[in-house]
Amino acid sequence: MKSPLTGIIQFLINPIVRQTTRKVHAFMVDSDYLMHTSCMVHQNSADIMQLDKLDLKLLAELQKDGRLTNNDLSERIGLSASQCSRRRARLEDDKVIRGYRADIDRQKMGLGLLVVISVTLATHNRDNAKRFARLLAGLPEVLEAFSLTGEMDYHLKVATRDLAALSHFVNEVLLPHDSVQHVKTSIVLNVLKDFEGLAVGAQT
Repeated sequence: MKSPLTGIIQFLINPIVRQTTRKVHAFMVDSDYLMHTSCMVHQNSADIMQLDKLDLKLLAELQKDGRLTNNDLSERIGLSASQCSRRRARLEDDKVIRGYRADIDRQKMGLGLLVVISVTLATHNRDNAKRFARLLAGLPEVLEAFSLTGEMDYHLKVATRDLAALSHFVNEVLLPHDSVQHVKTSIVLNVLKDFEGLAVGAQT
């Protein structure tokens, strides 16, 4: 038969044990996440190409103007045109150079409204994330999309013609989708810096 004192001690200890268990479980989850993140960083670092200074100079010039010929590159980085051609071909084959494209002014195309949209998914599992990714793949309004840690699951960079087009995009496309729970929209007032290329020159 248990004494009243034993019951009181168990009453006091049990919440502490339960709380400690929750803390240990939370620590295990955080450790797994850190290990997963560490593996991702390790895999990414393994993909880094070994480039010399001339490779970096060539990449810096092509980022500024992808239409440069091998003769143009020869004059700018101090190699023969044939050497530039070989280096350029190798960088293309290794997918360091992923392609060449035109930089189009979105405002002159009538896409004057730039928006950052934060999205929270309805459920957090792989299938739902895949459904959302498939949705984004078919939306030309989405210029860039990022999966994030923190409060919101995704940030989208979106360009539309006007507020009416933005309203339609949010209320008729994003919110009705079964993968989406919450959407927060922020209109960009001014672009202080736009993407102009990677800082390849900083590695020289």
